[in-house]
Amino acid sequence: MKAATAAAIRTPQASKRAKRHPLLRYWDLYLMALPALIFLIVFKYVPMYGVVIAFKDYNIMQGVFHSKWIGLQYFRELFAFDEFPRVIRNTLLISLMKLVVGFPAPIILALLLNELRLEKFKRSVQTVTYIPHFISWVVIGGIAVDLLSPSSGIVNKLIQSLGFEPIFFLSDEKLFRWILVFSDMWKEVGWGAIIYLAALLGINEEMFQAATVDGAGRLRQIWHISLPSIRSTIVILLLLRIGHLLDAGFEQVLVMYNPTVYDVGDIIDTYVFRVGLGTMQFGLTTAAGLFKSAIGCILLVLANTLARRMGEDGIF
Repeated sequence: MKAATAAAIRTPQASKRAKRHPLLRYWDLYLMALPALIFLIVFKYVPMYGVVIAFKDYNIMQGVFHSKWIGLQYFRELFAFDEFPRVIRNTLLISLMKLVVGFPAPIILALLLNELRLEKFKRSVQTVTYIPHFISWVVIGGIAVDLLSPSSGIVNKLIQSLGFEPIFFLSDEKLFRWILVFSDMWKEVGWGAIIYLAALLGINEEMFQAATVDGAGRLRQIWHISLPSIRSTIVILLLLRIGHLLDAGFEQVLVMYNPTVYDVGDIIDTYVFRVGLGTMQFGLTTAAGLFKSAIGCILLVLANTLARRMGEDGIF
């Protein structure tokens, strides 16, 4: 009787609480998200007013709003450059190579780490693989130059000890793109594996036990249980990667490339940096950035639509 009375008293209070606005009902969660929201607004959305520079003859003394409107002139200049088609091609090729080679690498590493049973060894490997994510490309570029130097690099020392001629890796057009791809994979593979490891830890262990009883080995369990269980995570990260298809890695390329490999290594960002900022053409650089963002947005929407038609949740 007492329990029924207490429940009757609590029910109106619970229903009243449930009817409150979500901002009041979950105020503590929104308060925790507030710093990230402020950061996003201040550093991501507020600076977006600067895209109008792409349509103005920007003058530092006159400011953004008082500079003269020139319409699509910078876009016409950008597409009129003789080197722009080559730059677009390089950007797409490098991005696609990184996508094909680098995107599956964290998945494979996460699956391998998930199979380890020695926790100390597992954590040690995980730590060693994700530490490079925090190293600047300037440092990694210096390491690459030292390792691949034709005169003093350890790689060429080994090649010479085998009786071969030294290879100018960073000046070879055939090798330069692959150096970009594998150095990027080495830097980011451990960081990306963290996300997939978290998804793998959420799989019900009873599924693996049932598969073991049915006689399935580890490879079959990975193929039929692990991969399907993290498919949604893979799709979301793939969609985000496609949205950045025209971001081939400005800092990486800028640190590693040189005039001898401009034909294969010059991407949109580095080309605009040289041609635009080098001559103080801020409107031209802004037009190139806006072009990249528009193409990335279109690719993201198309990929998300395709994913939803294939039965996945997608990003939106």
